[in-house]
Amino acid sequence: MCGRYALATSKEQLQAQLGNIEITTNVLARYNIAPTQFAPVITNLQPNLMQDFSWGLVPFWAKDSKNAGKMINARAEGIETKPSFRQPVQHKRCLVIADSFYEWRKENGQKQPYRILLKTGELFVFAGIWEEWRGKEQTINSFAIITTTPNQEMAVLHNRMPVLLLNQSVQQQWLSDKPLQELLGMLQTPPNDILTYYPVSPAMNKVSFDEPSIHYPVPSNQIFSSE
Repeated sequence: MCGRYALATSKEQLQAQLGNIEITTNVLARYNIAPTQFAPVITNLQPNLMQDFSWGLVPFWAKDSKNAGKMINARAEGIETKPSFRQPVQHKRCLVIADSFYEWRKENGQKQPYRILLKTGELFVFAGIWEEWRGKEQTINSFAIITTTPNQEMAVLHNRMPVLLLNQSVQQQWLSDKPLQELLGMLQTPPNDILTYYPVSPAMNKVSFDEPSIHYPVPSNQIFSSE
């Protein structure tokens, strides 16, 4: 799964990699994006606009929004048959932008967080789905990150990883009106040898901790000193 990620970049880098998109949200350095928080996405309905949606899909048919933040990931396998995901994957797809994401590995009886990045230094673009939930007093636009089986690097850390859309052509296809079976064919394990990772401070386990130091590598003899 993907339970935390980061986006600390500039408007210029976003536009250089994603094309001439309109950015209506403030581009803030986010080092520890967590479920239920708002984060930037680009939807198929407005493919030239970056917007802030809530992380954790709320199905349109939900009676209330109490479970917001529960469905942060959607498994690629069988996504088109799941009640919460089958409508969004057909009609409401999105790009989720990140500079890195985090996973935990058990070491010495404790869970050690790792930061995962592309070796190229480029931003990640995850395949996502989104939904609009309308209540009596509020409307919630939310999203989930689609996950798949891990490539060789990620398998060392976890048995799932986000689906990566690795170039603008593929990203545009994900937002297009292609037949569903073609879109589902894009939800594959990424190629090997494209990722790098390193341990970071366990202080990031606290959702409230959102500091640049999260991105600093932690020496092995200091791994658990900040818990």
